[in-house]
Amino acid sequence: MSVRVRFAPSPTGALHIGGLRTALYNYLYAKKNGGQFILRIEDTDKYRKVKGAEEYITEALNWSGIKPDESPSTPGDYGPYRQSERVSIYHKYIGELINKGKAYYAFDTNEELNKIREDNERQKKTFKYGTHNRMQLKNALSQSDSVTKEFLKKGPYVVRLKVNSGETIKIKDGVRGLIEIQSDEVDDKILIKADGMPTYHFANIVDDHLMKITHVIRGEEWLPSLALHQLIYEAFGWEAPVFMHLPLILKPIGKGKLSKRDGEKMGFPVFPIAWGKSRGFKERGFLPEALMNYLALLGWNPGTDEEIFEMDALIRNFDTKKIQKAGAKFDFEKARWINHKFLGFSDEKVILERFAEFFDCFPERWSKKMRSIIYTLLKDRLFLLEEIKIESKLFLVDPTEYDVKVLNKIQRHDPKKIVNQFCKLIKEGVPVKNWKHQIQEWNDKEGLPFGVIMQSLRLAIVGNLSGPDIFSICEILGNEISLRRLENFFNHQH
Repeated sequence: MSVRVRFAPSPTGALHIGGLRTALYNYLYAKKNGGQFILRIEDTDKYRKVKGAEEYITEALNWSGIKPDESPSTPGDYGPYRQSERVSIYHKYIGELINKGKAYYAFDTNEELNKIREDNERQKKTFKYGTHNRMQLKNALSQSDSVTKEFLKKGPYVVRLKVNSGETIKIKDGVRGLIEIQSDEVDDKILIKADGMPTYHFANIVDDHLMKITHVIRGEEWLPSLALHQLIYEAFGWEAPVFMHLPLILKPIGKGKLSKRDGEKMGFPVFPIAWGKSRGFKERGFLPEALMNYLALLGWNPGTDEEIFEMDALIRNFDTKKIQKAGAKFDFEKARWINHKFLGFSDEKVILERFAEFFDCFPERWSKKMRSIIYTLLKDRLFLLEEIKIESKLFLVDPTEYDVKVLNKIQRHDPKKIVNQFCKLIKEGVPVKNWKHQIQEWNDKEGLPFGVIMQSLRLAIVGNLSGPDIFSICEILGNEISLRRLENFFNHQH
């Protein structure tokens, strides 16, 4: 059977990077095995649905380079791909469970159930609707057929799964191995709500079966629901897919799952692209392929020291047996480092074209060739593309302040004399490529530390000792600007 996996988010807000990693692992597994990656929108909870969230999810996946083979916008043979458009299907299948005696109608009101819960809490008990008390509650199992018919006419009502007592539920998880749960720990969960809409648990089982999903790869937060889902499969007599539960993405510091608030407090994004006022990885200047590389390593290890993988390499190397069970701490600096590596080996012209919005800080007077030269000179210093705005300022703004510590260090060697010599070279029309040789000849008589000469030049041109090759900077600036900066520094020393 061909591998078919799905990513099934609810459109209740932005796509968190935890969800994006789940989508990525599904995508990698599908492509590794020549299968299909499906996007299904689980939008049955109309009260939590957020306008624009579905479009955001689609855009985020497309930007990330993990486009679905089937989705609401690219339907295949197993649609519809929104659960809100599949309600009639769920009603058909809930009828099948009721007829088989695997599910039943329940008429208890919220007020009645809340009162029972409060009574249980006073007795320090946990309320569960199940085998031990269902016959004392208001449902089709405890009522006569005639009373049940009356309740069904009046409504509202829900449909619950009938869970048998004293059974051991055995499930083999592809990441965590054999999991055993006693059926008495599972209550008779609601499958169809009072508004006629299915619960997540019921809808996703029906959809996975009808869409021929072979592997369910999802976050470990769904582990508590695993037994229930297995029981629904068994109630239908369907073969369950292979389950794999992924480790959580944890906070960088402390304990617990990574949240949006953690990103806001620590200054890093948690969404792939912008959502509201929150900038995403895209807006910070991450290459999507670099982000996918980093997310792949959050919970999976290739088994080697290799850490840089383009998408084709990720697909080739991805092995679910190497997914770890323990949570993975989010490390923004590691993500930046991987992005730095991708910027380093990516073609400069491609970067300038693909991510043109980051180069708006370049003046219009700069030609394409000039933009390429400057980006090439700066890229080894970039970890995020947003940094190009700061790094490129050295070509656009003359320094007005100079690093005091460096000045104090070189002062005894008379940096004015050094700078004055560079001014002479410019006025004599000496090309920048010959400056080093000429200044060395001059220094044969002066006997100055060559490091001090270079520090004086860099300080005059840039204002500090950071930045790319100083001769390359001067060549790009040209004689007029270089001379102006040298003379400004000379005058600053008076």
